[in-house]
Amino acid sequence: MNPENTNTTAAPTRRDTIKYGAALATGTALAGCSDLVGQEGSQGTQTTEDGSYSVSMEPMGTVSFDEVPERWIAYDGGYTDMAVALGQADGLAGVGGADRYYTYVYDELPGVSVDQAVLEQYPEVRTKEEFYELESDVHLYDPQMLINWFDWGEEDVDEIATTVAPFVGNLIFRRSDGWHDYRYYTLYEAFEKVAEVFQQQARYEAFSDLHDEFIASIQERLPPSDDRPDVFLTFEGTDEPETFSPYRLDDAGTSKKQWRDLGVHDALTGTDIDNLSTTNRGELDYENLLEVDPEVILVRGHERKSAAEFRDVVLDYMQSHPVGSELSAVQNGRVYRGGYLNQGPIHNLFLTERAAKQLFPDEFGEVTGDDQLFDRQAVADIITGEFER
Repeated sequence: MNPENTNTTAAPTRRDTIKYGAALATGTALAGCSDLVGQEGSQGTQTTEDGSYSVSMEPMGTVSFDEVPERWIAYDGGYTDMAVALGQADGLAGVGGADRYYTYVYDELPGVSVDQAVLEQYPEVRTKEEFYELESDVHLYDPQMLINWFDWGEEDVDEIATTVAPFVGNLIFRRSDGWHDYRYYTLYEAFEKVAEVFQQQARYEAFSDLHDEFIASIQERLPPSDDRPDVFLTFEGTDEPETFSPYRLDDAGTSKKQWRDLGVHDALTGTDIDNLSTTNRGELDYENLLEVDPEVILVRGHERKSAAEFRDVVLDYMQSHPVGSELSAVQNGRVYRGGYLNQGPIHNLFLTERAAKQLFPDEFGEVTGDDQLFDRQAVADIITGEFER
């Protein structure tokens, strides 16, 4: 594809109008710019008389659209899940990291699915050539992530934003990367921005109301704070773990939202152990963990396993380990899957339900049980548009 094709005799296509709107914004909205901070926030979508509109989100700032995007790509499972929640699954053209996008939860939602063939064909969209090839109408990527992780330059971001389609996105799953020196967003703040991009504010509001009611119903059943466990959240993707990369629950990233909503205590509080990030890859061995001896251990990296498979493989190995078997959490069988790194609003409902069962089974039921803590059909109705607007 030739990105410099400028046929001025043909009538502008739908994609041309979206590109043009993006080009208007990029003069002051290059990746990393901070002069637009004051424009973002409570304004929401800015719409003009001709129906065009703009969306403001750091780090790109204000981005304009002449028409609602139809074809889109997202870097991670969180933003992909947001678009699916807004009824946009048919427009998915590819993802940046399919290995961390878990679609099996959609199997429990009538009428909700994504095209697995797309995920298989374009599972790691990270090069300019792929952006040109896919010709999307919007890219749900934090461009600073492309610069810091995949060696893009700001000129590359500007090129794709002006010749293909704009970027809208902010890396929100953790808050410990030194290069991320601009505003962060909560899960639902970012979700609202994506809803503005697709002009699906009614679906967003319905989701937000359902989420708030669900979280409130969980929290009113929780035991007093003093009776909630100290937990250790870690990443270790092997079936026979020997070392563990720690996360801190006081990091307000979206990947830990369910644990914060459940009010659990970070077993690393009072230690000098840092949160796992791009620049921090520290690891703890079993001897280190024994000094902390958490009540619950939550292990990420096993989301393709069921709860039973995790117990039969990972927990079983830890129980047979000469040192690991001395941990209280291992002895009590309180070692569980730790949830997705990138979660969107649909994921979060399922992960919060699972987390409540993992930590408080006497109140919410066993993880392997059939108890449902939120209404699957209500969620599906929002996604498919079968709800009262």
